[in-house]
Amino acid sequence: MTEQQSNAGEQLDDETLAFAERVFDHARCGDTDTLKAMIEQGLPVNLRNHKGDSLLMLASYHGHIETSKMLLAAKADPDLRNQNGQTPLAGAAFKGNLEIIKMLLEHGADVEGTTPDGKTSLMMAAMFNNVAAIDLLLSHGANPKSCDNNGVTPLTAAKLMGGPEAVARLEQEL
Repeated sequence: MTEQQSNAGEQLDDETLAFAERVFDHARCGDTDTLKAMIEQGLPVNLRNHKGDSLLMLASYHGHIETSKMLLAAKADPDLRNQNGQTPLAGAAFKGNLEIIKMLLEHGADVEGTTPDGKTSLMMAAMFNNVAAIDLLLSHGANPKSCDNNGVTPLTAAKLMGGPEAVARLEQEL
C-alpha cells in the first residue's frame, strides 16, 4: 500500500495524503509515543510511503532506537524492502548504527538479504569502512565471500571505496 492509493486503489484526497505524510514524519523524527498510539488505534505497522519506505525503515535509518524497538515489538517486518530493494538492515549498516543493526538482527532481519543488484548489508558496512558493523554482521553469519551481481565482494567494495580498516578486517576472513 502506498500513500497514493487506498486498498481499493482509489485516489486519496489531499487531507488524507497530508495525514499520511505526518505519519511518516513521526517515524523519521522518532516520535515513538504518537506512532505507538496510532498503531494501537489500527494504523498498519508495515505502512509504506510512495518510495516503499516502511515506518521501520525510516525510524531505523534515522537512528531512532526507541521508535524502532516499538515498531519491532508491534511486529514490523524487519525485511520489508523499499522500492529500491533496500532493507532496514542495509540502511542501518550504511549509517553504521550498531544498536539498530543488533536490534534488527535479533528480530529476524536476514543478514544475507540483498538488494536487486545483490549487495548485502556487509557490503554496505565495508563500503563505508565501518569495522564495528562488519564485526557485528559477521558474528551473525554474514558471508564475507558473497558477491553482488557484478562479482563484487565485501572486500572488493572496501577496496574500491578506500576503506583501509575494512580491507584489513575482511582480509582476515579469507
